[in-house]
Amino acid sequence: MSSQEAYESYYVPAQSKWPIIATLGMLFSVYGVGTWFNDMKADRADSNGLLIFFVGGLFLAYMLFGWFGSVIKESRSGMYSPQMDRSFRWGMSWFIFSEVMFFAAFFGVLFYVRTWAGPWLGGEGDKGVSNMLWPGFEYTWPLLNTPDPKLFPAPSGTISAWGLPLINTILLVTSSFTLTFAHHALRKNHRKPLTLWLALTVILGIAFLVLQVEEYIHAYTELGLTLGSGIYGATFFMLTGFHGAHVTLGALMLSIMLIRVMRGHFSPEQHFGFEAAAWYWHFVDVVWIGLFVFVYVL
Repeated sequence: MSSQEAYESYYVPAQSKWPIIATLGMLFSVYGVGTWFNDMKADRADSNGLLIFFVGGLFLAYMLFGWFGSVIKESRSGMYSPQMDRSFRWGMSWFIFSEVMFFAAFFGVLFYVRTWAGPWLGGEGDKGVSNMLWPGFEYTWPLLNTPDPKLFPAPSGTISAWGLPLINTILLVTSSFTLTFAHHALRKNHRKPLTLWLALTVILGIAFLVLQVEEYIHAYTELGLTLGSGIYGATFFMLTGFHGAHVTLGALMLSIMLIRVMRGHFSPEQHFGFEAAAWYWHFVDVVWIGLFVFVYVL
């Protein structure tokens, strides 16, 4: 095959079982979470939702391990042309764009509640007549006096921005720098600094998750701040919880990159797998900065 033919070639893999396994994993996971949450609301102790969710998670873990393992083998075998590399880059770019829109929807809910819906229920604005639903309700944010305390008991307090959230912000911002240093080391083919900086990035990500778990325990056990404590609790946990899930996925991706680096994978010229994980991690960091400002500080 000539160099021009190799440049223009586009590897098409054989039929794969991974897409259907991924679909089943997503189905079981989402159904399990929905069942689990609904059963908690109904105060059912015999719920199977958690088990179904766990099964879905096993399907997804199996899919990710197998599918990405196949991609790594194909890449290491030299099956991918420059055109294939461009396809991967476009695919990752659109994936991150979809994630941006995902979080934009939740930030939009937060802004809508704070700017319009909340004040309307408090009797303010052009739809202040909504106040007739709960006469006497006074709107403040954070919402520590819910319109219906019997149905949605208000939390006794909120998480201070200048404690664990600030520490987590420092951890994530620092991790973006350490990951950038690792990327520069890879471009220069300095393997030892690459391994050290990447390992430090993974450690910082894990430290973030540990502190967020500690924050959640404090919110639930001491502040009464839960998913069921009104719109403030719902938006707080939806935003920070989904972000935590993305940090978990990002830390897993970087851990796999670390293992591959230690095995001698990647070169200064070809390392898109590393770049894709780095793009994702930087995106997660930017989202957290938005969360820190709009959820904790303002």
